[in-house]
Amino acid sequence: MRRMLAVAVVSAMLLCAGIAGRAAGLDQERADAVAELRALAAQSHSAAQRTDYLEGAVDRAEQDAVDRAAVLELRPAFVAELAALTAALGGAEGKVDTATHRASALSTQQTVLAEKTDPATVTAATATINALTAKVGSEVASWDAVQLAQYAGPDGPPWATSGPDGYARVRTALDRVGGAGVGLYESSSCAGGTAPACANSNGYIKYRADIAEWDEGRLNWAMAHELAHIYQFRVWGSMTSSSAYDSMFGSDPEFLANCMAVVRGYPGSVGCDGDQQAWASGIWVGAVQ
Repeated sequence: MRRMLAVAVVSAMLLCAGIAGRAAGLDQERADAVAELRALAAQSHSAAQRTDYLEGAVDRAEQDAVDRAAVLELRPAFVAELAALTAALGGAEGKVDTATHRASALSTQQTVLAEKTDPATVTAATATINALTAKVGSEVASWDAVQLAQYAGPDGPPWATSGPDGYARVRTALDRVGGAGVGLYESSSCAGGTAPACANSNGYIKYRADIAEWDEGRLNWAMAHELAHIYQFRVWGSMTSSSAYDSMFGSDPEFLANCMAVVRGYPGSVGCDGDQQAWASGIWVGAVQ
């Protein structure tokens, strides 16, 4: 009986030990499973974050490409406006001060060159260049209007074919030889177009368009010669009745005009001696000797 009880006790102990071992194994398996699940969850979260980042990066890259394409699409219009401004600045040379306009255009151009993704910046820059072109054009038009009002002859605009630049060159020559304020305009009517320039007794000078291309020395002489006629007209009566005028110049106002130009420092192809120059100098001051 005791023997059977001992066996039963041993069996019970072995059974308990087996149950305890099995329980411990299950706990470890459960712990391993939890750890694995946590690792998988961490990996899944990390993968989701990478996916979100990559999706965001793709979206940003796509938007960047769209913005760059939009900037490139707007640049030709900016370049066209810049070309128009360049032409306007060229036409303003010698008429208005364009230094400020040029500096503004250069700054705007640098802004466009640096901009890669913002179309609005290029659009605003294009509008700025357009406004500069309009401003330069307005200033040049005002300058031309002043010239027209100041120097227009009796037959209309001061130039026809020589253009504003040619006219400005002849005007400068006339001013240089002492004719500032004397009316000047282009005309082909001087001696039926055979004479390059002529003076009118009403106090203005006409010039043929081609003399705007003459070299400076010849153009200065031509204007000094015509200006001399203007001064001759002021003393015409006493001059033409002068015996000295007849004896020294053969009553030739063209010869006298040449001598008067020499006195002003602009000799032509016909010279005159000291006595002739002395007499001619009096006409410049309204005196007939």
